[in-house]
Amino acid sequence: MRSRNPVFSRRGFSRDNGYAGFNTAPQAGGPAVATQGNPYAQGNPYAQPTGANPYAQNPYAQQDLQHGAPPQASAGAGRMTMDDVVIRTASTLGTLIVTAALAWALLPVDDANIGRSYGIGIGAALIGMVLALVQSFKRKASPALILTYAAFEGVFLGVVSSVVDNRIADGAAMQAVIGTMAVFAGVLIAYKAGWIRVNRRFYGFVMAAALGFVFLMMVNLLFAVFGGGDGLGFRSGALGVVFGIVGIILGACFLAMDFKQVEDGLAYGAPREEAWLAAFGLTLTLVWLYLEFLRLIAILNSND
Repeated sequence: MRSRNPVFSRRGFSRDNGYAGFNTAPQAGGPAVATQGNPYAQGNPYAQPTGANPYAQNPYAQQDLQHGAPPQASAGAGRMTMDDVVIRTASTLGTLIVTAALAWALLPVDDANIGRSYGIGIGAALIGMVLALVQSFKRKASPALILTYAAFEGVFLGVVSSVVDNRIADGAAMQAVIGTMAVFAGVLIAYKAGWIRVNRRFYGFVMAAALGFVFLMMVNLLFAVFGGGDGLGFRSGALGVVFGIVGIILGACFLAMDFKQVEDGLAYGAPREEAWLAAFGLTLTLVWLYLEFLRLIAILNSND
């Protein structure tokens, strides 16, 4: 299935990249996945007995002809596992954390250096955005591209976190980290317990809300750039707090979509390299959440 971040579009385990999706009916012997109301119920290409499956000649991609169930992965078969997702995600986040720590330590934000440090941080953010967009339009995951994105994004986060922590709210970075971890754990528990169901209605609502949110933020940014001040006030004062909370809720919804993406990839036999796409998507969403928490903490402290 496809999962999208409101800032960066990215490809998931979807029909358009030749990997796994949902089957349109329950399968005996296969994973029990509900397809009612799911916008991605396009059929599992790994379970197709025809030449439409690009992996049909691959011994580990052969379907169970009797039951139509996804094939069982064998040792060394090259199919994605949860360990693959965890390792790739840890590598991506680890790269981001290391570069963020280096930026915090090596790019001071005192009065004499804040301009230079912030300029480097903004430059790194722009490079990271370009790299993320390039990966989003690629049909296959590029580990080097994803890790490079994480490195540049880490520089940006390190500078921004240092500015907020040292000049606005002491301890803000750690509070934002704790908040992000809490949301991640909460959404994961709720998703595994079945309290959150990613279906057509959920996807449509989240995407509509995200597009509206991003549009308002762009309008606010334009007014701030050309009109000065805080623009329309969407990122300051009481209205800024409201939009900060909305941003965190949206991030939580995208986490649920990321979890569904991983679940589908595991259930329907996505190739092992797709674990990098899962890591990429999770990293984008966690960065989104962290920045929203950091911004909200800065607003609350500036209003004291």
